[in-house]
Amino acid sequence: MLLAVGIFAGLLTPPVAAALHGVVTPVVALLMTLVLLRVDPAQVVSYLRRPALVAALLGWLLLACPLLAYGVVRLTGLDGPLGAGLVIMATGCAATSSPAFARLVGLDGEVSLVVAVLSTLLVPFTAPPLALGLLGIDLSISLPALMGRLVLLVGLPLLLSVVIRRIVRREVLDHWGRAVDGAVVLLVVLYGFGIMDGVLARLLAAPGFVLGGVALAFAGAFGLNAVTALAFAPAGKRVALSAGLLSGNRNMALYFAVLPAATDSRLLLFFALCQFPLFLSPFLLRPVYRRMRVES
Repeated sequence: MLLAVGIFAGLLTPPVAAALHGVVTPVVALLMTLVLLRVDPAQVVSYLRRPALVAALLGWLLLACPLLAYGVVRLTGLDGPLGAGLVIMATGCAATSSPAFARLVGLDGEVSLVVAVLSTLLVPFTAPPLALGLLGIDLSISLPALMGRLVLLVGLPLLLSVVIRRIVRREVLDHWGRAVDGAVVLLVVLYGFGIMDGVLARLLAAPGFVLGGVALAFAGAFGLNAVTALAFAPAGKRVALSAGLLSGNRNMALYFAVLPAATDSRLLLFFALCQFPLFLSPFLLRPVYRRMRVES
């Protein structure tokens, strides 16, 4: 909810958003470090009780979904930055907030945690080859450079979190856990402000493009959610709904942090617009999840 407040506040206060735009990359890196610090690796390993299901989910999220999105773009003739943006959104890893929301609405929090963490670690090796190589999307950056930047953005926080866990006793980390969570919330709000830089001006200058981008972002998020839930229906309703939640909520912060300034501004604008379904859809879909669980 606070990030939703952050993005709307950033949208309505352009000077503040502009001032915080330059800190998006370090904020994302620090946010990744703190989030990974709060994830116990032993817990993740202990949750790998269904390796086949986890592997299927990772393959679907990171490989099948981008190809499905690309097929939809080709069939509908949705070319240009919006079409490219939809495909790139589908290449993203699951949002790190997905496990918390899954537990909140009674879905499979264990599988959600494992897939969210592993998809984050794998996305540097899957997204660039798909977006730049197979699909040929122009991001004004080479394939090795994009992979390298993503590896650094994911790998350095992972390494730092592991080092901190080695140095600091678990009791101390647990004691400061709430403070770390508070810092995560603050960083998320700062990120929400920073990514809204220039969005209000674009909304006033080209309302049709911006509103169309918002509609496409919601359609993409809900579409991935629904298609994934249907694909994993044989695994049971609880797992299928959890898979849909993971697929519909993608972490676009990594792309904001690593893509160069020369990237098409309309594409970057679409990534900013993707934050609206990312942080609003959990609240919009909460009653749906609860009703479907009761009916099951």
